[in-house]
Amino acid sequence: MRIFRRLPGPVRRAVVRLVTPSYTIGAVAVLRRQDGLIALVEQRHSEGWALPGGLLRRGEGPADGLVREVEEELGITLDPATLPVPFATVNARVRRVDVVFVLEAPVPAQLHREDEVEVTRTGWFALDRLPQVSEPTLEILQSVRVL
Repeated sequence: MRIFRRLPGPVRRAVVRLVTPSYTIGAVAVLRRQDGLIALVEQRHSEGWALPGGLLRRGEGPADGLVREVEEELGITLDPATLPVPFATVNARVRRVDVVFVLEAPVPAQLHREDEVEVTRTGWFALDRLPQVSEPTLEILQSVRVL
């Protein structure tokens, strides 16, 4: 520790960053209609259908990130002030933290792809008839006890 303390500040910070585990943090929506169907997106960069959401930008809060992602992916505008208290799911194996908002879809909630580069399809699905979903999506739905 004596040697470490003598190192310049930027070098100490670099050493700490190298040995400290880092996690990616995302915001995800379990968006449900009154009939129980949930919104899913199919994305070009991953296999299987996924919950709408994505990684937070540096300095962005989870509510603001979720509002941005849902608008980009589904064309649905949410009010960050009305979002419920979220759940947090952690996958230490892949160093990922998801902030999960389980909420009712606004009425009427018509899905349309706003981000056609990333999203290939959108849809509403019954929990007992889900398409092939990604592993992270399955983990999230199970951890928040939707499945």
